[in-house]
Amino acid sequence: MVRLMVALTANSARSSQDLLDTLRFVVLSTRVEPGCLGCTAWTDPDFTVRYAEHWATESDMRARVRSDNFTSLLSVLEAGGDPRVEFDFITVTRGLDYIDEVRRASI
Repeated sequence: MVRLMVALTANSARSSQDLLDTLRFVVLSTRVEPGCLGCTAWTDPDFTVRYAEHWATESDMRARVRSDNFTSLLSVLEAGGDPRVEFDFITVTRGLDYIDEVRRASI
């Protein structure tokens, strides 16, 4: 199993809610992708917006990172500013470098 965890720090309740609303739209389309075991978004009391995806295999995650839907997620992350991104594998945790590696491999 592979897990993607994202944290975005919003600077107001309104900004937090806007990010959460956008991520919930992404959640709906992600949940139906092959290999997706779960996807959710929520906000913490300090306006941190969190997003998580769980995938059955690394191959499923690689397909996800290459998808147009993931490009939409990246746009949300860029809008949120300074995202904390973690890919948790059984043996290692990776960050934004994983996205770069996978997307460059498909060129």
